[in-house]
Amino acid sequence: MSSLTLDAAEEIIDAAHKRAQAIGKAVSVAVVDAGGFPIAIRRPDGARPLTPDIARAKAYTAAIMQRPGTMLRKWQESQPVFFSQLSQLPGAAMPIMATEGSMTIKRDGEIIGGLGIAGGTAAEDQQIAEEVLQSLGYELEFAAWGVATGKPAGTSGKDA
Repeated sequence: MSSLTLDAAEEIIDAAHKRAQAIGKAVSVAVVDAGGFPIAIRRPDGARPLTPDIARAKAYTAAIMQRPGTMLRKWQESQPVFFSQLSQLPGAAMPIMATEGSMTIKRDGEIIGGLGIAGGTAAEDQQIAEEVLQSLGYELEFAAWGVATGKPAGTSGKDA
């Protein structure tokens, strides 16, 4: 079982801040472990005060739901009552945010954490998150919900 170290979290945050600076944005970045517990959160000069909390909620969502926020959106849209209740569960430490800038951190097929970016537009937050994780060698592909491991989406696993 792999884990996400503080050094790895800091590397992700540093890369995200450099990428955000390149597009003229001050974004807060949060990295959590697979259980949604914070490893590192950083708000640079110029980032709005609420952005660290938003980034943490995005990272938490991606880790505990084991899918990036953009994948969760369709599920949220199809079952809004269910999704609104998730944040009310006794074990929920943060709100569930199915949105851009919420990326599951995955390496060697194993989910090891979550990344949250907040402070740019939704598209900018997502672009920064994807580019940073990809540049650092993390996986960006996730199976569709309800698909057994090892079976591509849309197959039943039976011979035709």
